[in-house]
Amino acid sequence: MRVEQIAVFLENKSGRLAEITATLATAGINIRALSVADTSDFGILRLIVDDVEQAKQVLKDGGFTVGITNVIAVEVDDRSGGLASVLKTIDHAEINVEYMYAFVNNSGENAVLIFRFDDMDRAIAALQGDRFSLLSGEQICSL
Repeated sequence: MRVEQIAVFLENKSGRLAEITATLATAGINIRALSVADTSDFGILRLIVDDVEQAKQVLKDGGFTVGITNVIAVEVDDRSGGLASVLKTIDHAEINVEYMYAFVNNSGENAVLIFRFDDMDRAIAALQGDRFSLLSGEQICSL
């Protein structure tokens, strides 16, 4: 099960992240998860939002460079070892993690781990084979 994620490329300068979030807020788009990776020159903002197509359009209209990628959302118990158990499955399948980020909706309940793997299909098969719960974009937005 794949989730659409928005990737926004932005200059590494003051105010750009605020501008993006204000653009999304004005359009009524809810951000459910995000990650920022940066270098000295630019950053990549990765977002899970409640309306991918509208978010893509309003950001493009605002002059941002936007792409859509697929990621996998894995739900695990919010406890010690939750992430380790997922990574053990991925390691056994010899799949590389390109990047990941996570969020917790209610502490002590479940955590959601967002992954991009070098082989998404094999990762889905391995995770489902070990009975991990994979979430859709709609399920993430309903948390």
